This record gives sequence, C-alpha cells and structure tokens, in this order.
Amino acid sequence: MGKPEEEEEEESDPVDTKPECEASCKPRCVKQLLAYEACEKRIEGKEGKHCTGQYFDYWGCIDRCQQNYFGL
Repeated sequence: MGKPEEEEEEESDPVDTKPECEASCKPRCVKQLLAYEACEKRIEGKEGKHCTGQYFDYWGCIDRCQQNYFGL
C-alpha cells in the first residue's frame, strides 16, 4: 500500500525563527543590556557578586518582545 500522492511530497524541515526573533527584539532591550554589561564590569574580579537581576531583566524584556512578535 502506497501513500497518497500528497503525502509523498518531500516535507521540508521546520524553520527555527527564534534567532531571528531574538535579533529583532535586541534593539528594544538596549537599556537592560547596558545595565547588565555595566554590572558585569563593576563586579569583575569581585568574589560573591553577581548580576542575576540585570540578566533576568534583559531576558525578560526579550521574552516580552517575542510574545508580541509571535502574537501571544
């Protein structure tokens, strides 16, 4: 038993749009990125310090932008 002709067509691989989406959102989140980078420079070489809050602020901005990108 063969497959119907429609199913025999080669299926294309899905395209991952996440990198493109992230790239388009980065300009909207410059403020958060600069705050994170400034924190990284400020704590360089200091033990026990971290920039987790700024990191999550940046990626939270990217996530919110992506929701708009995908219409969620």
